[in-house]
Amino acid sequence: MTETALPLQPGVKTEEKTKAPSALVRVAQYSLVRLIALFATVVVGVYLTIMIANMGGYVDEMRKGFIREQVAIGVGLDPALKEMTSAERQNHIDKLISLQEKRMGLDQPFLIRSFRYLSDALTLNLGRADNMASDSGSRQVRLIILERLPPTLLLFATAQFSLFFLAIFAALALSRNYGSLLDRIIIALAPTSAAPSWFYGLFLILIFAAMLGLLPFGGLVDAPPPDSIIDYSLSVLKHLILPVSAIVVSAVFLSIYSWRTFFLIYSSEDYVEMARAKGLSSRAIERRYILRPTLPTIVTGFALSIITLWTGSIVLEAVFNWPGLGRLFYQATNIFETSVIVGSTVIYAYLLGITVFFLDIVYALIDPRVRVGGNQGGRV
Repeated sequence: MTETALPLQPGVKTEEKTKAPSALVRVAQYSLVRLIALFATVVVGVYLTIMIANMGGYVDEMRKGFIREQVAIGVGLDPALKEMTSAERQNHIDKLISLQEKRMGLDQPFLIRSFRYLSDALTLNLGRADNMASDSGSRQVRLIILERLPPTLLLFATAQFSLFFLAIFAALALSRNYGSLLDRIIIALAPTSAAPSWFYGLFLILIFAAMLGLLPFGGLVDAPPPDSIIDYSLSVLKHLILPVSAIVVSAVFLSIYSWRTFFLIYSSEDYVEMARAKGLSSRAIERRYILRPTLPTIVTGFALSIITLWTGSIVLEAVFNWPGLGRLFYQATNIFETSVIVGSTVIYAYLLGITVFFLDIVYALIDPRVRVGGNQGGRV
């Protein structure tokens, strides 16, 4: 007997048509699209920074004026040029100015230079600073920034991670004791977070440094620095207490209040009430039905804490004389050090883009509502 092929039923597709891309392919496509979008954002942000830092080319005009002034003074003080006529001297000055401007790339229109600055910045060719130097005497912008990065990471990693975990665990405790006296006190103190960290820093310096003399006014370490590693570490920890306390005090009550409200909203869901009716313990309910659904938001808060590590705080670091990136940015702004301003922005833009990229990947892994690859497939 000959076999007859059964007709395809309506709505039934062949295996080739129904075969969806693998999870690895979908993740790769999703990651590539996100990388391109984030890189485009970085490019736009860096270019805008270049335009703003140069004031549309005005800073370069100031540099040209400085070159003309320096060349004129140098020619006037050179005894070998005294015999020249006024026309010859002016011609010599113009040649020196032209050579100096060409060496610094100022002989081209600003629009062309801006794209060259953009290319150098994106490839981390940050160049040399005109008026700033590292503690080792180097004028390389990369070295100047890298020298200030560890103090900023130390201060803000300690403060932000302490603040984050303190707020999370305190909020969980308050959500278990809704309406208690401590809960009402935290709610009453939440508006105190409206004041910035440097505001509390001034009061902490006044009380613990000026009046009581228990802690140093500022800086990273005692002067002169201790010789032994243990003494040096203890000195740094002593100098960390006041700035870390200022950051934590300025945000802790509002953070606890926000997380506590968030946990209360999730604890009133129907599936939580069902879990309580089944007789599950409070710890199991918190772990399975409150913390797990809020995990994407917790990860977001943690990622935002990481982002703040790379920026520092201009005013806070100035108040505590902390040698970090925030204070460096403030100094560079005051003296129009464009290369350092752009370099700091580029480093921050790259780190921000990397953080957001990994945050998107983590979302796709932990949140079932996040779809990867459009309508073709589900979550990873």
